[in-house]
Amino acid sequence: MTDAAPAHRAAERAARQSYGKLVAYLATRTGDVATAEDALADAFAAALATWPARGVPQAPEAWLLAAARRRIIDMARRRRTSEAATDRLQLSAEEAAAGMDPDVPDWRLRLMFACAHPAIDAPIRGPLILQTVLGLDAAAIAAAFLTAPKAMSQRLVRAKRRIHDAGIPFSLPDRAELPARLDAVLEAIYAAFGAGWPDPDGLDGRRQGLLDEAVWLGRVVVELLPAEPEGLGLLALMLYAGARRAARRSADGDYVPLSEQDPALWDPAAIDEAERLLQRASSLGRLGRFQLEAAVQSVHAARRTSGRTDWGSILKLYNGLLALTRSPVVAVNRAVALSETAGPATGLAALDELAQDPRLAAYQPYWAARAELLARLGRRKSADAAYAQAILLEPDMAVRRFLEQRRTRIRPNFA
Repeated sequence: MTDAAPAHRAAERAARQSYGKLVAYLATRTGDVATAEDALADAFAAALATWPARGVPQAPEAWLLAAARRRIIDMARRRRTSEAATDRLQLSAEEAAAGMDPDVPDWRLRLMFACAHPAIDAPIRGPLILQTVLGLDAAAIAAAFLTAPKAMSQRLVRAKRRIHDAGIPFSLPDRAELPARLDAVLEAIYAAFGAGWPDPDGLDGRRQGLLDEAVWLGRVVVELLPAEPEGLGLLALMLYAGARRAARRSADGDYVPLSEQDPALWDPAAIDEAERLLQRASSLGRLGRFQLEAAVQSVHAARRTSGRTDWGSILKLYNGLLALTRSPVVAVNRAVALSETAGPATGLAALDELAQDPRLAAYQPYWAARAELLARLGRRKSADAAYAQAILLEPDMAVRRFLEQRRTRIRPNFA
């Protein structure tokens, strides 16, 4: 009996490491994201049917690329595409065998900027990049952008159709056009980083490698646009946060919140690089969201030398961020900072002002912050209900255990 496990592991590894590169490469050759995705899906299906019996090929990425290429050519022939168009789809055997070099700006960057084209509605540009370049599904993207999965899926389909119908080129725009598309690219990179954040140990196959991939893409953008302060700010922000990766779980795998982390476990080299990037960004004189968020992380990072967290400075930064973005997520973080500087009642009042925002109904940090402040005020029944909601919304088992422990502390104290 054939053991299919090695083939399945190889396919999963190829999907995790190469999906975005393969889709981007095929899409730049066909001009059609949906066709590239369909062809690659068929290639993975063929791999799962073939590799268990014949063995995993030496170059799985090249095998998948060649299989997807054949599928695209077959589809073109069935549609009676002109000979010239069919010729355009031919990928040489040398290209397929060579694969794509992961260490240079590649087809992914072209696809990212194509997805950020002005002809595509601004709100869907970031989500479209996440799906086409990094292979995230609609549900994960919807969670990152606080929207319903079905609605997100429909918008993504329409956006891909728009790329095809409008003939949007899969190439880097002129340098003068790059800054206008940069916001969507940076937003998508940060959303990818956020999607990988709940999996610091890299155990979730759907999220594995997203943190490193996002940082790599951030470096590519900084290399491409070294004088764009928001690109520098985003890379600094990700490095600050990533520096804490080793401190976010205990030796037993339990979640450790930022306030309880041991700064000695933070990566000093990553923090020092982030500081340099943030200083470069500040010197350019154009303040933006990612620079402010990186500055918040810089204040937290200062605890490694000062031994304390300067909540007053953090509150000022969140005030600026809220004025700039009007983001409900920023408003929640500001309320937490407010509770640290003015007390839990003031922080809770700030959260109460957000209670009617439908985007926060399924946002776990809102309910967790609310529960903590209610508990600090002695409102145990309300705190218990808020903890229950936060636990219900949290997919990470380590974080759920942490919230359950917090909830247990208050439950015996009321009837």
